[in-house]
Amino acid sequence: MNAVPSAVLRPRRSVLYMPSSNERALEKAKTIPTDALIFDLEDAVAPDAKETARAQATAAASSGEYGHREITIRCNGLDTPWGADDLAAAATSGADAVVIPKVDSVAYLDRISAGLDAGGAPETMAIWAMVETPTAIFDVRALAAHPRVAVLVMGTNDLVKELRAVPGDGRSTLTPHLAMAVLAAREAGKAILDGVYNNVQDSDGFRVEAVQGFEMGFDGKTLVHPSQVEPTNEIWAPSEEEIEHANRVIDAFAAAEAEGKGVVTVDGRMVENLHRDNARRVLATAEAIASLER
Repeated sequence: MNAVPSAVLRPRRSVLYMPSSNERALEKAKTIPTDALIFDLEDAVAPDAKETARAQATAAASSGEYGHREITIRCNGLDTPWGADDLAAAATSGADAVVIPKVDSVAYLDRISAGLDAGGAPETMAIWAMVETPTAIFDVRALAAHPRVAVLVMGTNDLVKELRAVPGDGRSTLTPHLAMAVLAAREAGKAILDGVYNNVQDSDGFRVEAVQGFEMGFDGKTLVHPSQVEPTNEIWAPSEEEIEHANRVIDAFAAAEAEGKGVVTVDGRMVENLHRDNARRVLATAEAIASLER
């Protein structure tokens, strides 16, 4: 089993689910400014369309027509009639990763990884593990630490269902579980994506939830409609003011070190090494986004 290098700073602000049974949607996805795409074979596809969706998803992934977007395929679970075939097809599709629903154990991830290897997948093909059950929340540290997992994906709809919870304003009932997953991702050095917002007509509600996800530390958000892409990209991108401040922090530290000073002040505030580290991350993130958009 091979470890997949962590790519936390790869832009994954906006990650759009596309139903792979819908050929027009796959074509439209070529022009949507999302950082990554999930060609969906699971929830968005009816049973009688599964095989068609699989063929169209793998053809799209191998086409090279989606620019620099990160391409993934969400397979059906191995406990379904389609899961094994989905995994085998995805293995040689050219996709960057497979998205696996309802991951509950390291043993299951090992089965997925072994299936990819048996199907001829390159060592660099990663697993995006969906966290959407109580068991996954309890075991999320072990799931995040799996060597082939590059990204955790919150499946908030299924998690709400499993908990028999009511999300409520501000997702207060989910906050502890979301925070647990973010902690696990950060401990393992992996990326983590917030769950979807279903009401595509409620742009204000979407923005509130996206800002909450950004402030909690998520690397981006999974989306169900193209209209959600641009606000998500804006929320997760450093602003010009943040970039300018980051440059001032780094310049101030360099000047202080040259003068042998141990105390640094920027914009009237004392800053420490952790602020310099944060500044470097802001600039690295901005550069990664600019490189992707170029």
